[in-house]
Parts: sequence; C-alpha cells; structure tokens
Amino acid sequence: MRVDLPYGESILTATLPERTRTFSNAETLTPPAVDDLPSVVRHALAEPLGLPRIGQLVKARSRVTIAFDDATVPSYGPIRRIAIEAVLAELTAAGVARGQVSLVCANALHRKLRPAELARIIGADLVAEFGERLGCHDAENIDSLVDLGRTPQHGYPVVVNRLVTESDLLVYVNAGHMRGFNGGWKSVCVGLSTYDSIRVTHTPDGMSMSVHGNRMHAVLDEMGGHLEARLGRPIFKIDTLLADPFRVTQVVAGSVAEARRATVTAMESMFPPRREQARERFDVIVYGVPDDSPYAVFSHVNPILTLISSGLGYLGGLVEAIGKPGCTVIMATPVPDRWDRVAHPSYPDVWERVLGGTRDPHDIMRRYADDYARRPDYIEAYRSGFGFHPVHAIFAVYPLKRLSHVGRVIVAAPRDPAIPRHVGFEVAESVEEAVSRAEQIHGPDCAIAHIKQPPPARPS
Repeated sequence: MRVDLPYGESILTATLPERTRTFSNAETLTPPAVDDLPSVVRHALAEPLGLPRIGQLVKARSRVTIAFDDATVPSYGPIRRIAIEAVLAELTAAGVARGQVSLVCANALHRKLRPAELARIIGADLVAEFGERLGCHDAENIDSLVDLGRTPQHGYPVVVNRLVTESDLLVYVNAGHMRGFNGGWKSVCVGLSTYDSIRVTHTPDGMSMSVHGNRMHAVLDEMGGHLEARLGRPIFKIDTLLADPFRVTQVVAGSVAEARRATVTAMESMFPPRREQARERFDVIVYGVPDDSPYAVFSHVNPILTLISSGLGYLGGLVEAIGKPGCTVIMATPVPDRWDRVAHPSYPDVWERVLGGTRDPHDIMRRYADDYARRPDYIEAYRSGFGFHPVHAIFAVYPLKRLSHVGRVIVAAPRDPAIPRHVGFEVAESVEEAVSRAEQIHGPDCAIAHIKQPPPARPS
C-alpha cells in the first residue's frame, strides 16, 4: 500500500506492506463550523453556565482584565478579537468604560509577542486602542506577580499575575482546545503564572492531552479552586471548540468548571479513548512529521521540536495506545539542523549540553530544570528579547518518556543523519528501508500500523 506522509514542508510517498493498518491521530468526527461567529459568542455570553452575566458581576467603577490565549494555541481565525469585543460590549452596557479595561496575553513561559504579532491574533484596532493597557504576561517580573499561598489539599503553590488579584473581574478568552491539553484552569493557573506553579504539572508524568480523566486537570482544578477562594470572586471563562484551526464549532461561557465540562462533553464524541481504537497491538508504527509546532508560530521548528516535542509528543499519542512494549517507531522527517536563537534561545544549549549526555526525562528534570529556569542570560531574553523562557526547552524534551515503551525510533530520510543520532535515534535512507529493518527485529509478519497525522496548522 502506498501512503503519503507529512515530511517537513512537503509530502513523502512511501510503500508499506499490504498488511499495514491505518489509524488517524485526528478527530473521528469533524464538527460543522458555525456560520455567524459573533452571534454565537453573544449567545454564549447571554446564557453563561454556572454564573450570572458579566454585567451582573461588575459595577460602573469596576476594573476589568480580559486575558486571552497566546499564539501557541493553534487557533487562527478571529475568535479572540470577536470574543474580546463582545465582552467589551457587555461591560459597556453595564456602565464600565473601555478605559477601565486591560488586556493581557496569557503566554506563561512562552515567548512574549511583538505588537505586530499581537495584531495578528487580536486585531490591529484593539492593539492600537489599548496601547499601554495591553501587555504580555511576564512570569519573571516579581512586581507583577502575587503569591496566593498553597492549596490546602496537596500544597500546590499558586502564583498569578497581579492583574488577576487587583481587577474586580477577570474574563478569560480561550481560543481553542488541543484535545484535553489546555483550557479549564490551565488557562489561568499556567497561562498567567510562573515557574514555581507551572512545574507542578509540567513534568514527564504530569502533562496529558487526554480528553477522558485528565490527571493534569485534576491538579489544576485544585489550584483554581484555591485561587477563587482566595479572591473571593469567580473567574469568568469563554471556552472555544474548533472545527479546524480557522473556524469555530462551539463557544460556551460561564464558570471555569462549567465551561470546561461543556467543552469536554463535546470533545468526547470527537476523540474517543485512544486505547479503544484497536484491539490488537502493533510491532511497528509509521508516521510523518511536518515542520509544524505550536511553539514555532512566527518562527520555525528545530530538532528538539521536530523529533521530540512533536515527533514523540503531540504526534506520538497513539504510540502507547496501540504499540506493543518494545515497538519500533518510524518517523519520516528531514529534521533540518536550524535554530531560531531569538525565539528559542536556550534550545541549542539544551540540545548540546543536556541531550548530549542523557535521554532520561526524569533525570533531565532533576538535574537541569531548576538550573535552566534561573539562567539570567536566558531569562533576560524571555523578558525583553521575545524568546521562550529557558526552562521551556527542558519541558519540550519530556516526551522522551515514551522511550520507556518504545524499543527504538528510526528516523527515515533525514537530511543530516547526525541530527537524529545525537539523541540516540536510528537512521534509514527511506521508510521502506526502516520497515525492512524493523521486520528483521520483529519478524517478517510483524504487525504494522500507519498513523495519519492531522494537517499542519499554520496562521495565514
């Protein structure tokens, strides 16, 4: 059977044995896009779940902050702008002047966005109007952070942007869900937080994209409950479900818990549990890796993002679900040796210094996470140079955890074989050669699965 695999910026056609079975890493149901997005947003705000309307949560003199997802959420339509304008209209109707409202991009430890990049995601008019009242979250600015103490159940530290505590109302605009990875309390307790809080969930075992029973969100729910208890007032949330990276299928609003519950319920039919996709387990899993990453928007990918963050992480979700222990993963990618040292300043250092010595993500976390989180040169690049926080490169290698299930990774058709070999991956000149080598390991009749990956999501 012939298959087309995403391969960098292009497609690689490969011939696989006829016994190969094909699975999809995309949603099983493609929901229809809404025709009138502004109307859908207004309807959601008019009938919030679990909370009164925004106008009932404020007074004429209230100070309000509207936070919104940064560009790493692959949502490239107008939802952020439309939702912000709709919230402003609700506030105006309640007597809150637009001059009493601030906007903040919830970029967490991701890089801050330049004004032109903010204009790409919320519109040039809002950027021009809000001026100094629009900014990006700074997880290293002590003066703009408030420590709300630890949760009573497990002692998780909760640190948030000062705007959250000093505003009379925080409204958060979620621009889309990546399965169960984001949304919910992650928006605030990660997006507007700092390393001390974020590292609780950002561990090799802590992060999860599961729609069903997501362990990461259980921790975040505890943090969010503590946050609201300390504030003494609710956070108002807008959650968005996408039909594709440019179009919306559902918008809900209300309390964080109720908005997430409604969104997860809708996602459950789109994304059934991965382990239920196949009754048998496979010896060999084949897929392609495009030059695409949520962490490369307005930039480009690098070997860590291609091979580990995307290759084993975002695109490798079915590996443990349908692969036998000790299975062989074959990923086709040119994986060029290129680095954006402005957007990803610590990534080349982590590639050489860290991955040159170990592939154990737990060892990497213990030995390097705190060290990189406090590197002054890289922190300055995050604060004023539009670079990712230095510890983000450490987080990006945590999908190496899948190597505890995978026997080997063979990278097919890399431009420079030394790149995948640097992290202990094997190399083949073609997908066919990689499959032949896997058959020598697992047997000539070994079970092979081909995974169709979703198309790359890039801003227009």
